[in-house]
Amino acid sequence: MKAVSLFSGGLDSQLAVCLVKRQGIDVVGVNFISPFYGGGRKLAVAADELGIELKTIDISEEYMNVVKNPKYGYGKNMNPCIDCHAFMIRKAGEYMQGIGGSFIITGEVLGQRPMSQHKSALAAVEKLSGFRGLILRPLSAKLLPPTIPELNGWVDREQLLDISGRSRVRQMQLAKELGISEYPSPAGGCLLTQETFSRRLKNLLQLKPDAGPMDVEILKHGRHFMLDSRGVLVIGRNANENDALLKQAAPDDYLLKVATHPGPTSLLRYFGTPEPGDIEWAASITARYSDAVSLPQAQVKVWQPQRELQLITVQPMPREQTPSTV
Repeated sequence: MKAVSLFSGGLDSQLAVCLVKRQGIDVVGVNFISPFYGGGRKLAVAADELGIELKTIDISEEYMNVVKNPKYGYGKNMNPCIDCHAFMIRKAGEYMQGIGGSFIITGEVLGQRPMSQHKSALAAVEKLSGFRGLILRPLSAKLLPPTIPELNGWVDREQLLDISGRSRVRQMQLAKELGISEYPSPAGGCLLTQETFSRRLKNLLQLKPDAGPMDVEILKHGRHFMLDSRGVLVIGRNANENDALLKQAAPDDYLLKVATHPGPTSLLRYFGTPEPGDIEWAASITARYSDAVSLPQAQVKVWQPQRELQLITVQPMPREQTPSTV
């Protein structure tokens, strides 16, 4: 018999796999990739140490619709946790059917997350996913109604657990017993739970309702300054962010960099009609964050990915006149 497990590589998902796998069931881990979560360098290592196959599935395009129109709304920030869990379980279920699996495993713990892991939320997830009865949560199974795998005898309910709440003491004890020593901290790995990122995303969706995964990527980098409702200026804070902005620049984006002094790379992206003075505004802020900040004037290179650069001269924007970041 085969089961498909939602696999983040975190402690709970590893334990859930172990609890089912030790009952003689073949487990395949599924990890979903989106602009907001997924992947990670240690994911494949964790799956290999558990002795399970790992399937990575990119859901970026479809998942944007979940973020924009969650049936059960958002958490504290832009996190649509109930809709998100239901969507991932539905995708895992579709994959399960494709490989001849019988049920789905998750590492969810009753009461661990206030929005998405109380009983009514778990019931909503089951209903929304379309796989009601086939979702086994091994860490809290004894506190939940028996599932089809338990009722049919595919899984021994007595070998499952009754963990609840936010404490991880029991999980850590079980990890020690099972020889699991490598796992990430429980700090949220989803960007949608982060205040600054969510604020940027909300602003993006207001300016560009049809924004896709590629539009989201620049939200992860730099300082963000709004150009009214026409566009956004993103200024790199370090070499890695400068490189990321260069790689993510679309053909219509403008790139800026001070020509004579060390400083950041900036990206200006429009969502509306450009107006005179926009480039100078972006260049002035770019110079303000460079080593030319104290000069009366600075030369700034301006170019587009498929167009030659131009050189303009601006005054670095004074600190007190620099707009607030988003």
